[in-house]
Amino acid sequence: MQQPRPTAGRRAADRTGAGRRGALGPDAGDPDAARLALLLDSAFLLLLAASLNRYLSHHSGNVQAPWVIGLSAALAVAQPAGSWLDHHRPTAPGRRRRWPLALVVALWVVLVLLAPSFAWCAVPLIYTALRALPAKAAIPLVGVLTLLVVIAEIRLPGGVDATLVLLPPAVAALATGVFLFMARQAARQRALIADLVRTRRELAATERREGTLAERARLAMEIHDTLAQGLSSQQMLLQAAERTWDTHPATARTHVRTAAEVAARNLAEARRFVHDLAPVELSDGRTLDRALRALAERESAESGLPVRFHLDGTPVPLPTAAQSALLRIAQGALANVREHAGASAAAITLSFLGDQAVLDVADDGRGFDPDAVGTGGEAGSETGGGGESGSRRGYGLPAMRARLRQLGGRLTVESTPGEGTVVSAAVPLEQR
Repeated sequence: MQQPRPTAGRRAADRTGAGRRGALGPDAGDPDAARLALLLDSAFLLLLAASLNRYLSHHSGNVQAPWVIGLSAALAVAQPAGSWLDHHRPTAPGRRRRWPLALVVALWVVLVLLAPSFAWCAVPLIYTALRALPAKAAIPLVGVLTLLVVIAEIRLPGGVDATLVLLPPAVAALATGVFLFMARQAARQRALIADLVRTRRELAATERREGTLAERARLAMEIHDTLAQGLSSQQMLLQAAERTWDTHPATARTHVRTAAEVAARNLAEARRFVHDLAPVELSDGRTLDRALRALAERESAESGLPVRFHLDGTPVPLPTAAQSALLRIAQGALANVREHAGASAAAITLSFLGDQAVLDVADDGRGFDPDAVGTGGEAGSETGGGGESGSRRGYGLPAMRARLRQLGGRLTVESTPGEGTVVSAAVPLEQR
């Protein structure tokens, strides 16, 4: 048995890196990720500029001012540079370089120890850490950054303000919680999309397979009901010609000419298959009753079995599929009568009964017991009209039922030993 494959959701989660193994944010190269990085860099630079302006306005003459200015400039270059590397020089899908973030955090730590007023630059750094690191590494780093912010607030002149001490942890917790929630929601959405794409592909593949099988079954039915039966007729005619060739040459030549006519019709059928699979008898606008009447006349002339056609009711237009199915069923049933029933006569009746069209093919042959051979009337599947042996042929009735099933119709076989057989095919008229 083939081993089960990982689900698309699991694969998507692995690719996005959500959770323990990968970065929480979008992959590098994602347009949304690029826009978010630009927003974070802009916010960082804005906060950095505001913090530097505040520091210089209060400590312009401080000996540490040149260091603060230099570190600020370094941060102003390092943060955007790290984002640019992530999105334009990616290392691998879903991964980021860690050293640009480490450099920015290190510069910021030194800067905030020199000038506590730079503490609020930690807010965009928190988001950057959440996007660049796995949760197990990002959350401790966020805690360290928050602690440094609190320490910086305590070091500010003017005494300890409880609000400034409590506010950074609250902001950090809120930012972390919202970011983690949104990242995991995004991972679930990506997993769902991957599942939907996979399901759609599998459905398309299944539909293609089913369409192929349906087309094969349709071709099998067409070949069975036309070419195979024509070849069978040719074989019987040629065998009859061989038996009478020496004693009755004229009769033998008649059989050969009839076989040639059957071959010509089979050739026309084969060409029709290549074109559109429509029966030759229904081409050029011919109606089903005319095609059935021609079938009865041709069968009578070729096989010597008298076949009469009877139309009951007023004909109504039928869809091409229904006409083709009923014509093929009539051909198949007559082939069974000719080859297996030992009948002296047969009849084709087409009836229009208001809500359905019914085709009956009856013969006065030897008949059979439907229950004994497994047809069971409507449920039968192995024996056709005239007592067709399921072990030898067995495809006739299943093909007939398959045709009718596609049209919402049904097939019934009625037979009694010594009293002939009736094959009845009904098609609802609401199909048109």
